[in-house]
Formats: sequence, C-alpha cells, structure tokens
Amino acid sequence: MKYIDMQWIKMSLRFIIDMKTTGYKRFFFFTLLLCAALGQATGQDTAPAENEGFVVDEIIAKVDNYIVIKSELERAYQDYITNGGAPSDETKCQYLAMLVRNKLMLAKAEIDSVMVLDAEVDLNTENRMDMILAQSGRTVDELEVLYGKTMEQVKLELREQIREQMIVSKMEETMTEGVGVTPSEVKRFFSKIPKDSLPYFSASVEVAQMVRVAKVSEAQENITRTELSRIRDRILAGEEFATLAKEYSDDPSVISNGGEMGWSGRGRMVPEYEAMAFKLKPGEISTPFKSPFGFHIMQLIERRGNEYQSRHILMSPEPSQADLDDAMRYLDSIRSLIVHDSLKFQNAAKEYSDDVQTKGNGGFFSDRDGGVQLTVDELDPIIFFKLDSMKVGEISKPIAYRTDDGKNAVRILYYKSRIPPHQASLEEDWTKIYAATLNEKKDRILQKWFQKARLDVFINIDPMYDNCGLLDQ
Repeated sequence: MKYIDMQWIKMSLRFIIDMKTTGYKRFFFFTLLLCAALGQATGQDTAPAENEGFVVDEIIAKVDNYIVIKSELERAYQDYITNGGAPSDETKCQYLAMLVRNKLMLAKAEIDSVMVLDAEVDLNTENRMDMILAQSGRTVDELEVLYGKTMEQVKLELREQIREQMIVSKMEETMTEGVGVTPSEVKRFFSKIPKDSLPYFSASVEVAQMVRVAKVSEAQENITRTELSRIRDRILAGEEFATLAKEYSDDPSVISNGGEMGWSGRGRMVPEYEAMAFKLKPGEISTPFKSPFGFHIMQLIERRGNEYQSRHILMSPEPSQADLDDAMRYLDSIRSLIVHDSLKFQNAAKEYSDDVQTKGNGGFFSDRDGGVQLTVDELDPIIFFKLDSMKVGEISKPIAYRTDDGKNAVRILYYKSRIPPHQASLEEDWTKIYAATLNEKKDRILQKWFQKARLDVFINIDPMYDNCGLLDQ
C-alpha cells in the first residue's frame, strides 16, 4: 500500500481567473455539496453501470477515516465542464488533489479539536435548503420523487457536508491568516506568465447604483395586520396552521416545513421573533407583530429552557404606488445634485443608498475579489440591457425594480467606464492579478502544511490515478 507525497499542480493564471480565484473554492465546494446531497436522483445508492454512461461508486482515496468516492470527483468535474470549463486530465487531477487536501484538513481538524458551532451549521443548512427549494421551481413532493429520498434525508446529508465545508474553511483561514502580497510580488507573478498563456478578457464595465427602498406607509402596514388577524381567526376556528402557511406565508421555507421553524436557541432568530417566543405559552398563537422581515403570527409549540420550537406565517406588506412615487422623487432630487456637481455619486451612495452590499463601495458593484471592473456576463441582465441604452459617464433617471430579497425599490445607475475586450495586463486587470498572486501564495502555504500534516495521518490513493502524480514519492 502506497502513501501520498502530494505534488500540488500550480494553476495557470487563466484557470485561477476564470474561476474568480477565491471564488473558485466557494464554487468548488458548492458544486460538491449539491452533487453529493442531490445527485442521486434515481434514489439508488450507486449510479448505473459505466457502459450506460455513468460511474459506479467506489472509494478512490482514504485519509484516515475520511474517504473520497469516484462519483464525488466525477460529478464535480462534469459540473465544471458543463459550466464552460475545458476538459483535461490535469483539471481532473486538480479536483482530486483538492478533495484529498480537504479530507486531510478534516482529519487534522479532528486531531486538533477544531470545531464549528452547531447553530452556524444549522443556519447554513437552512439557507441552502431554502435556496434549493426556491431555485428548483418544484413542490416538495416533486423534489422527493426526483431525488429518491425525503427532504429531511437530503437536509441531513447536506448538513454533514456543510459542517465539513465549514471546518475546511476554518482550517484554511487559520493557516493563511494575515497572508498578503506586495506590488512587487504581483509584478513578478505576472512577468513569469508566457505571453501566449495570458487570458483574453471580454468587455468590462464599471457601474454603480444608489438604491431607495420604498417605505411602506402605515396604511399598507394596517392592511397586512388585518389580513394576518383574519388568518389567525381561521386557525383558532379549526383550520390547519400548515395549510394556511403554505397558502399565505412569504417565507420561502414554508414549502418544505409548513411554517415550522424547528428548535431554536437564544440569538438565532431576530430579536422581535425571539421575544415573542418567550412571551407565549405552549399552543398559544400571537397577534400580528413586526420584524425586519415583515409581520408575523407565531404559535409556540414547545419551550425547554432557552430553546423553543415554533411555527409562523410571515406577510411582507407591499408599498403602494404613492410609496414608490415618493422613492422616485427622493432619488431624482439626489440625481439632480450629482448632475449639477453639487454632490459626488460615490459620497451620495455611501450616505443615502439603502443597498448594504454596494453602499460601502461608493455604490459600485464588485466581483468576488473586490474589483469593480465586471465583465458583461457578471452583470444582472436587467442592468446590462439598461447600460446598452446609456452613454459612459451618464447617470440614469430613477428606475423601479425589486431587490434580491423581494423588496420594491428604486435605483439610479452610474455608468462610469467601459474597457473593450483585451489581453490581461497589469494596468487594466490589477485586482484580478493581485488575487491570483495571493491565491498562489496561499496554495504554497497549504502545500507546505500538507507535506508536514500528512505524516500524522494515513493516506492512500487508488493506483488508477497514478497519472496525476499524486502517489509519487
């Protein structure tokens, strides 16, 4: 039986940038999580035979008590290809190398007692399940037929893999904490790349936004309160809470849980929700109350010490046309100040914008590396088509739209610059090259860590992957 002496394959600049550097790891983990938890659509423990175009599951690597199975590698690799990656044995080896390194981190985390909080794992799992349900466009029953397992089984499998993902991330962050690169290191990294290997970037733009979420009037809030009160009366009259939750609640998780939130400890829910949970008696249903998400009615199912189990129905009041008109006028007045040079767009966005993700950056959209030059395929399609009718340097008039979390809002866009298609250069792509340099430096640190840490655990790789050079002494 052979032991691994990992020869980490250095990624080319093209590969790193195509996967958005640090974003590549997040993409990789996300792919593995969904493939492992949801990939078995047939409901079988193993896939059909290889002569039918699928992979028979088998263990291809062991790291102490952790294993890598063949389907885990193949599905991640196929997903990479499906998303536009070029097929190559080298890329598959890179995926296998990362899988083995991640399993080693898990084994070492166990030895070193590195843990993550259960509450954080539960929250991440709930968020991931909500996203799966929202993006699938299917009912729970349809998804269970598709996956060949109950959503509770999917959730349990996903939870364990999310826990492992979080531990690996924590290990990586600990080992690379404080690591940075200097401008001279970035220039040296770039100078070593052969000219014919430099990637060719499509057109990119710098665009910023200032957002005003429509403030819901008291009249609209009262309409929502009244509707929730009527629903509460129907429940008290004998109708099923879960049935009405699925019909009326704006909480996307209601599709799978009928409004039940499971067991929650102090600090997990927003203060308003938690406070109500500790006011109610078991079985009691609250009157409508407000939180940052909207208005709720809640039923306390059970309480044990500082933990409680509850169900709720959420309704988010919609702003009226008059509320939207107020937001339009507000942004139009700020736009006039900017156009007449009385105010800088970046300063105005930082002070007045309601969009938390962009206001700290002067309103500018950014990629995962923090750069503000976005390729057109990274833009929201609605923004892309709007820019097509604008000139560089122009600030749009207020535009109504819905935010990612479903709120009615208005925004103005600032089309600062456009860079035509070009080959990578330090002058125009500094942020991306900086991130690639930093990623390569972190990989060297993780490689050194691996060479030392592998002596503490048992590692074995299937001989079929000798071509990767992962078994070389």
